[in-house]
Formats: sequence, structure tokens, C-alpha cells
Amino acid sequence: MGAKLLCLCIAFTLVAYYIYSPIPENVEQPWKLMLVSTVFRTLGHVAEAAERLGLANYMDVLMLFSTAEHVAPTSDENVTVTDTELSGVAVRLFLPKKPADGLQRAVLYFHGGGWCVGDAGMKGYDFLARRTSSQLNAVVVSVNYRLAPKYHFPVQFEDVYSVSKFFLQSRVLSQYGVDPTRVCVAGDSAGGNLAAAVAQKLLEDSEVTTKLKAQALIYPALQTLDLNLPSYHQNADMPVLSKSLMVRFWSEYFTSDPSLREAITSNRHVPAQWGHLFQFVNWSTLLPDRMKKGHVYTGPVFGSPALAKKYPGFLDRRAAPLLAAEAQLRGLPPTYILTCEHDVLRDDGVMYATRLKAAGVPVTHEHAEDGFHGALIFVTSPADMAVGHRLLGRKSK
Repeated sequence: MGAKLLCLCIAFTLVAYYIYSPIPENVEQPWKLMLVSTVFRTLGHVAEAAERLGLANYMDVLMLFSTAEHVAPTSDENVTVTDTELSGVAVRLFLPKKPADGLQRAVLYFHGGGWCVGDAGMKGYDFLARRTSSQLNAVVVSVNYRLAPKYHFPVQFEDVYSVSKFFLQSRVLSQYGVDPTRVCVAGDSAGGNLAAAVAQKLLEDSEVTTKLKAQALIYPALQTLDLNLPSYHQNADMPVLSKSLMVRFWSEYFTSDPSLREAITSNRHVPAQWGHLFQFVNWSTLLPDRMKKGHVYTGPVFGSPALAKKYPGFLDRRAAPLLAAEAQLRGLPPTYILTCEHDVLRDDGVMYATRLKAAGVPVTHEHAEDGFHGALIFVTSPADMAVGHRLLGRKSK
């Protein structure tokens, strides 16, 4: 009996040790976040093992989570939901059933997942789009753009831009009963990156006459030049999105060549001839003092031009919207940005808000002091969390 009890205690201790992760004190329901983190961490370990054994690509294993979370397109009393295609790209379409007094609003939504995982049909994204459509009486187009590692940049951008440009045509807006003056683009994480890039590109496209009403960027990833930002140091090992995983997402977006990932990890991937771009991501001038937290800014350490020549995507503002010059930011629509304190991508969003304001763009920036990356989609059982519901309430307004 004593030996069995000892073995049970040892097993319990080992399980508790594996589950435990340091969580900031102001995060609600820390043990729930730890359990969620354990699932992601375990899947990550399996992915690493599978890749090393040559059984599967790392991202293909992570995609199992998206597959497990997938729900069929199911209509309800408020919204008609269908999976279809627009401009040859898969989308999940949400059409409100409530009779409109006039033309309706529309939201083009791009899901997150590091350009490698995720799906418009995941339970959290389906819930988010369904609620947005019902509460705002809006047409929601949630885009299932193609993913890495099978497809690398600029395919993801081209997919969402193709859908956006197609939908903004007068005849298409009329077909769905949408007011051309009330269309916005939105996205979270990698989807926020795509939404920002689409908004910038639309400004330059003379073939598009419909102007966006707004853009909503939810903890967006906006640059890969400098991954030594204070938020990357502060949140390097935070659950859901660690620094190492974000580096993997960024590098996989452009190539499966591990040499780029290694260069980004050491922050020595930008060649000297592109050094002028660092002015657009200089956190020492773009972040408020309270977010610098004693970190000291050091100038860039330049890398070999060979990688940039081979994989120029990470220097392309379609992949890194924060690299746009001020003149390219002027004229962007009113912008809503949500950032979370406990998120490696916090500083990307904050710096973009600062730069947009300087360019004369109306900006509403909300910062969740107790938020973490991905919090907005933690709104469905069994992983629903109070912070997710609170942030969803803000976004719905």
C-alpha cells in the first residue's frame, strides 16, 4: 500500500510539474490557461518528434488542433452559414437573417494561426464570425486562405487580397445587400497582419473604388525585422505563443529552409543595405516608457545579404506592414487595434498605433493589461475564459 501511494504521489508530482507554467499574477483563471498551454506544448513536442523522425512537417502536426476544433457550417435562427468560394478562394459566409432597414454592413475577416494553421471553421472563429454577423446585422466573409508549409508568401496575402478586391466590386456588394461605405477588414494575429497589408494595398489599387470604412487589427504580427523587442523578452515563454514558436511561424511563412529560422532566432537576418527600414520599428522612439521596462535599445546587427536575396518576403511590406513609410500610411481608414500585455506581439501593435497616429489616421487603441495572445478565441467550451468574453464584448461594440 505504501509503495502504491508513493508511486501515485510521484506520478502526481510529475504531472503537476509538466502542467505548471509561470503565469503573470493579473491573469484570471491561471490553471485553466496552464491546461490549455499543456495541450499546445504536448502537441508541439509531438510535432518536433515527428519532424525529426521524418514522419511529418512540424506545422502539419500542429494543424491537428485546427482539425479537431473544426465545426460544420450550421445555420441558426439569426445567421445563415455556408462554405463557398469567392474569387476561387474558400470562404465561410455568414449572412444575417434579421431584416435590414437599408443596406447592411460587411466584415472581411482573416483568421490567425501564423499563416500555417487555423481555419475559418474552427469553433472559436465560427463563434466570433457568427456573433459579429448577428449583433451587427452584418455580412461576414471569413477567408480560408491557403497555408504554409505547402504554400509560402505571398500566396496567403494574394488569397485574402483577391477575396477583398472581388467583394468590394459594386455588383458583388449589391448582390449581398451591403452598403459600400460600411465595409471593414479585420483579423487576429497573422490575420491582423493580412488585414493591415490588404488595407495598405487597397489604397494603391486604382481598380478599387470602394473605400474601407475601418480596419480592426487584433494583436497583429506586423514586422519581422527586429524580434528583440521588449515584448519578445518579457513574454518569451508565455503560453499559447512563445518567442520560439513565433520565430517558427515567421520563417515558415517564407520558406521551410531552416537557415532563415536560425538567422531570425539570432536576429541577424537583415542585410546592411536594408538598414534604413529599422527606423520604422525602432521601439525606443515608438513605445511608451511604461512598456520599455528598463530594456536598452541596441542598434541592429546585420546579416548576410544571401538570405534576403533568396527569401525577400520578410522585407516586403505585404508581409510586414509596419515597414510602410509614413506617406504610405496616410489615407488608411480609421483603425482599431487591440494589444495584450502578455503577448510577444504586443509591441508590434503598439508601434503601429503610434505610427498611424503620426500619419494622421484616426486610431482607437485598446490594451488589455491581463490579456495574452489568442485570448479572443477562448470563448467556447471547454477552453472559454473570462478574459476572452470580455475582449469579445469590447470588439462587438
